Amino acid sequence: MDMKNMYISVSVMCSDLMSLGADIDTLKELGVDWLHVDVMDAHFVPNLTFGPDFIKAMHSRTSQPLDIHLMVTDPELVMSRFELRKGDCLSVHVELNRSFEALSASVRGQGCLFGLAVNPETPIEALEPHIGLFDTITLMLVHPGYAGAKMVDGIMDKVSIARKWLDSKRLNDVMISVDGSVSAERAALMAGMGAQIFVGGTAGIYRKGMTLQETIPIFRQAISK
Repeated sequence: MDMKNMYISVSVMCSDLMSLGADIDTLKELGVDWLHVDVMDAHFVPNLTFGPDFIKAMHSRTSQPLDIHLMVTDPELVMSRFELRKGDCLSVHVELNRSFEALSASVRGQGCLFGLAVNPETPIEALEPHIGLFDTITLMLVHPGYAGAKMVDGIMDKVSIARKWLDSKRLNDVMISVDGSVSAERAALMAGMGAQIFVGGTAGIYRKGMTLQETIPIFRQAISK
C-alpha cells in the first residue's frame, strides 16, 4: 500500500443488515477500500456481533478486502473457523496482554496485514513489546462494543501522539487507523495528524437522511485535502 494514500474502511455493522448485499455492491462501486467487520464475543466487549460464518459469507459475496476487527478474548479460536483472503487486514487488541508473534506470523503468512487495536484508556506505549509484529494500529476513539457511541473527549490528540511515537521507533510504514464516531470533519483533522485508515460508520458514512452515494464522496474529499 502507498503510504501517501488515505483509506476508507466502511463498518458493515452500521448497515441495514437486511439490505447488506446491495450495500456491498454500492460500496464497491463507490470505491471504498475495505469493508470493516467487527467481531465481538460478549466477553472482551459486552456486545455480540458477527462471527466466522459471516466472514465466510462476505468472502463469497464480494472481492473487496475485509478489515476484520476481533474484539474477542480468544482470537485463535475465532480464526480457526474461517480463512483469511490475501489483502485482508486482521486486528486484535493489545489489551489481551500476551504474545502476538505466532498470530502475526500466521496472518502475514497469508498475505494479509496484522494490526493491534488500542482502547481509549490504553497508552500507545503498550505497543512497545510488540514492535515489528504489526502493520497497522487501530486507535479506538470510543469505548468499543456498540455502533454510534460518543467519541471520548480529547481522544483525537492521541493520533498525533501515536504518529510521533511510531516515527520515533522507526515504524514509519505502520499505518494508523481510527475507529469510532469518525465524521468527515473529524477525519479531515485526523488525516492532518497522521491517520491513514478511517473506519466509517454512523457518523461519517451511514448518516441519517443521506445516501451512500452522497456520504462517501464527501468523506473521500475530506481525507484527501
